[in-house]
Amino acid sequence: MISGKKILIGITASISAYKTISLVRLLIKQGAMLRIVMTPAAKDFVSTTILSTFSNHKVYVDFVENDQWVNHVDLGRWADIFVVVPASCNTMAKMANGICDNFLLATYLSATCKTIIVPAMDEEMWLHPSTRANVKTLQSFGHEVIEPQEGFLASGLVGKGRMPEPEDLMVHIIENYCRSSVLATKKILITAGPTAEPIDPVRVLTNRSSGKMGYTIAETLYMLGADVTVVSGPVSIQTKYKGIKIIPGETAQEMYTACLTEQDNFDIGIFSAAVADYTISNPDAQKIKKQDESLSIQLTKTVDILSAFGHQKKEGQKLIGFALETNDGERNALAKINAKKADLIILNTLGIDNPCFGEDSIKVSFVASEDNMTHFDMMSKQEFAETLAAYILKNWIK
Repeated sequence: MISGKKILIGITASISAYKTISLVRLLIKQGAMLRIVMTPAAKDFVSTTILSTFSNHKVYVDFVENDQWVNHVDLGRWADIFVVVPASCNTMAKMANGICDNFLLATYLSATCKTIIVPAMDEEMWLHPSTRANVKTLQSFGHEVIEPQEGFLASGLVGKGRMPEPEDLMVHIIENYCRSSVLATKKILITAGPTAEPIDPVRVLTNRSSGKMGYTIAETLYMLGADVTVVSGPVSIQTKYKGIKIIPGETAQEMYTACLTEQDNFDIGIFSAAVADYTISNPDAQKIKKQDESLSIQLTKTVDILSAFGHQKKEGQKLIGFALETNDGERNALAKINAKKADLIILNTLGIDNPCFGEDSIKVSFVASEDNMTHFDMMSKQEFAETLAAYILKNWIK
């Protein structure tokens, strides 16, 4: 979504200016078009040569270069987003009061795009009444001022004033300023990860699902503008985007109960979680000791979440299920379509060439009916999520 986005980076005199090198590299890697302006004093903290190399464009500092006037107005009007990072206390004061004594400030005053300000300074400077007043003024202009983080500061003190890490800034820019709107009216419910059925307070019955697929689908559809809720089993990953709602559901019953709270609130349900088919009938209240030569555990069938939602599907709702098979994949997928009243089954056949669990790549088939099957070669889970999004847009979005 950030590919082709025109981003203007403004760098001021702060010790954290070195972090902008990483930010520039990350944004370029995502396909953004960058231009960089700096205050003259910022050159004491970060190299224009490095920045111009990584941004693939010259860095602007002065009004006149080689006897040629540099047009700050065109530069300010070129950008889709202007990010002042790091923003020093001095520059913020000048921005708030319309002072224009360097090229960066002239560009800022000429900019017609959204402005994001990322302060970095010592805590006392950040908390000073004059800075607080300037922040309010800048916010009144419609600018976003990102709160600095707490941690070790250049002064040697610990407090609030650190510039956020480049990775976090990039995600913030993408999430808040680069989302598409093609799914803006759609609410999507996704289940992800494994479930864990307790045997005793220590042990659980679970599976090898990592949750990568469900979370990748969630992030992809969210970036297309959808309102996304994920009911997640116990996973070690987390979503990059704050706008994705996460509801925990550790056991099959807890996941089902969590899904029920969203029953009337979604247009598309994507049930990608690897839900246990059976749970322990009577889990022990205490840890089971290693005593007998054998141990029997009584299992009881769990609720079939996809089937339950399929049989009470609301008008207009679409349901996508997943089938992990080791044999007779197409036949089993078709049986699921009919028995569970799903609209699409993603068939995933476990094999040597398709290990599935914990991997970043996958080989699947889309099964909608006996006459409507599409088989795909091995692809990354990101590519799969984009392929699924394309299917949704083509077949279900008018």
